[in-house]
Amino acid sequence: MTSTTIDTVISAPRDVVYKLFTERDSLNGYLPVRFTLKKPGDTERTGVGAQFVVGRGGVGVTEETTLLVPGERMEYKIVAGAPVRRHVGIITFADAPGGTLVSYRMDSEPKLPVPDRITELALRGLINPFLSAARKAVK
Repeated sequence: MTSTTIDTVISAPRDVVYKLFTERDSLNGYLPVRFTLKKPGDTERTGVGAQFVVGRGGVGVTEETTLLVPGERMEYKIVAGAPVRRHVGIITFADAPGGTLVSYRMDSEPKLPVPDRITELALRGLINPFLSAARKAVK
């Protein structure tokens, strides 16, 4: 299992930033991929149990929200469409000077043997566009 974490401060209040990440399709205008709701959450549209297809033209991976702690933490896992045994995303939010500290972590275990360093670089390549999209969304 390979893990990587990127920390950044986004210049907006924590509740605004939390909502951008937990309402996954709110970033669609700022990303090269789209989040499309496949299945609503157990009690809320984008709550725990919500599934989003992340991709273009109906092709992509399916993520499922597995944990939400309002204003503090979001967790999801990939449940279909990726060549991984396990992939989990954990995003935490904390107050910081100038905005909200976002700590975005991905843990992934590919099905094929891939060097950890290559997997880590790929994970960073996945995280950075989401952080960039959030920065653009709050401007």
